Amino acid sequence: MNYIREKRIYCGPDHLEVDIYPITQNQLNKKGKRSKKKKESLPKQKRLNEKRARKKLRQITNTNFNENDYIVTLTHSSPPETVEDAIKERQKYLDRAKYHMAKRGIALKYIAVTEFGGTEDNPSNIHHHLIINGCLTRDEVEDLWSTGRGKKKKPLGRANARRLQPDKMGLAGLAEYITKRPEGKKRWTCSKNLERPWSKDNDHKYKRSQIIKAAMSNEYSKILANYKDYEPVDADYGIQAVYNDFTGWSIYLRLRKKGSG
Repeated sequence: MNYIREKRIYCGPDHLEVDIYPITQNQLNKKGKRSKKKKESLPKQKRLNEKRARKKLRQITNTNFNENDYIVTLTHSSPPETVEDAIKERQKYLDRAKYHMAKRGIALKYIAVTEFGGTEDNPSNIHHHLIINGCLTRDEVEDLWSTGRGKKKKPLGRANARRLQPDKMGLAGLAEYITKRPEGKKRWTCSKNLERPWSKDNDHKYKRSQIIKAAMSNEYSKILANYKDYEPVDADYGIQAVYNDFTGWSIYLRLRKKGSG
């Protein structure tokens, strides 16, 4: 017999994702008890080739960044020989940003994705996407992608920084853009000081029959009533019902706080 687990994932003050899915009796929490609040794990660094990893990165982005922060794209005028060489240059850039922010009493927060074609030892079209907190000016952020000082200073390639523009889904679209483009391979990392989304499980909120009825009828008003302070992010992605031949129906909600944005 399948039971139903509700997992709430809180992504900052405005976004809530809810996974409602079947579990077995062995997975069931003790009757009447909810799980303790816990931090969500980060996706495995370096690789972003799994749907689950991309979802976690989306949640981390929504938790930590907003319209005051930047998306930065960096290219190389002299192509690095390997991906590791490109990542070393990217890290030097982040170290410079960290230094200048620290002078203003602000800690650098970032997510960095390096994209490339070919192989890691013989790459092509290497470029970087970075999401960083907005302590510096746009000109300063772009100017840091350079080497040398004074008259010997020269850019390492093109640098383009722009303010983030959250929509109803927060920064989900941006997170998916930099991690899910069909061409190329990707390597990623993030700063250790990012706030992680937190979650709680409840195995006694829903009955299996409720989930089947809602999914089959495409009517979710009774389920949404349990999250009265929130609303679906939009009509297409806010509510998704999925059927599995082995476990049955599950429902995934992407919600935002009413009045936010």
